[in-house]
Amino acid sequence: MQGLFFESISVFKNVTIYRIAPGWAATLESMEAALDAARFVPCGATQDKSVGWVEPRGEAHGPLVESVAGQRILKLMIETKGVPGSVVKKKAQEAADHIEATTGRKPGKKETKALREDALLALLPQAFERQSSAWVWIDLENGWLVTDASSQGKLDEVVTALVRAFDGLAITLLQTAVTPQTAMTQWLSATTPDEWPGGFAVERECELKSGDEEKSAVKFTRHNLATDEVRQHITEGKLPTRLAMSWEGRIGFMLTESLQLKKIAFLEGVFEDRGSEDENGFDADVALSTGELQKLLPELMEALGGEMAFGAAAQGDASAAAAPVEREAVTADADDEGPPF
Repeated sequence: MQGLFFESISVFKNVTIYRIAPGWAATLESMEAALDAARFVPCGATQDKSVGWVEPRGEAHGPLVESVAGQRILKLMIETKGVPGSVVKKKAQEAADHIEATTGRKPGKKETKALREDALLALLPQAFERQSSAWVWIDLENGWLVTDASSQGKLDEVVTALVRAFDGLAITLLQTAVTPQTAMTQWLSATTPDEWPGGFAVERECELKSGDEEKSAVKFTRHNLATDEVRQHITEGKLPTRLAMSWEGRIGFMLTESLQLKKIAFLEGVFEDRGSEDENGFDADVALSTGELQKLLPELMEALGGEMAFGAAAQGDASAAAAPVEREAVTADADDEGPPF
């Protein structure tokens, strides 16, 4: 694929896939009403974080749920305000010094903690806000819930907001019979492209890491991966954590060991299906990205041995026993205060 022009679009440059448990369905009207109750409101003067739903099109007072080509599109906004710990500590220390100077006693641990909390509250109104957002795509026909959130913290926010908003919604991370790491190891060990899964090609970037105490790693960028050098690293125990791939000459992406697709981009020719320039850019981007991913994802699942039932351990998944919490379904009536998945 070297030399071909790739272009990203404004939605779903990264993908994490969840399976919606059977039985959940919602109308646009009911979804809109549910999200309206959790509409985004900017942080107050002494508030350090605010999370809520915003209009996907970016138009004020517009719908919070958009339907494009039969797909439901949502957008979560996360706003945070942070004050450097050193600044809070300095202000709290000034207050403690004042108490000692005026009363002759040093504040105890409990009072010192209260002084730091007061210092933070006093400094928050002066802090700058930082905003980030996450797209959510709900495909009711296929039973998928897809988000472009890639960090664990943002995934937690998205899942928590979803299950709080929608009664009866239960989702779990999509799993395949063969783990991505096992499959990527096989593909990189192949001696000919004929051994790659149909429709997919290994591209020119990957990361390999060892599981020993040294945690040694090697990265290849713009490099031919069908070499003895790469296979030797695998023989020595380094396993792929991410691998650049392409599908049907239409989509390029980075597959990770946790079954995330990152850096999704489309070949130039794909944009011929985008429609005229007079069409709404949002509708075109959503229709193009979801339409192409609806074709890619089933083939990727098939290349990974097919989708696995809830609770089963994937072939070659050494981490399944170590991280069972990530495998559990998340439900709207869960009352656990810990991480949602």
